[in-house]
Amino acid sequence: MSLDLSDVPVNLRGPVAAALAAASVKDGHLAVELVDAARIQELNHEHRGKDAPTDVLAFPIDETGPTVGAREIGDVAICPEHCSDVTEAAVHGVLHLCGYDHETDAGEMLALQASVLGGLA
Repeated sequence: MSLDLSDVPVNLRGPVAAALAAASVKDGHLAVELVDAARIQELNHEHRGKDAPTDVLAFPIDETGPTVGAREIGDVAICPEHCSDVTEAAVHGVLHLCGYDHETDAGEMLALQASVLGGLA
């Protein structure tokens, strides 16, 4: 098995791969889509009950359990209009797909995110 990043914009494949490597994810498929403010607001309302645009949303699919065939890691939606940095949003979304949650951990996700971003320079 290997990583399938064919549904990730070319300029974000390196950062996405780096985030996956940092989370020890070595195989599976994920998609990243850049969307406008209206679409991210629609997704945010539908999935989180928040009727407002946001910067990035992550939708894990196979979680961490066993799968038959290739793992479907999930989808990340990014709204460039609401991001200060699209690369940071991509890394942030991918880490959420990998099970990290900065709202409940003791800083591990944001420290890992900083490490990944620092390694890209």
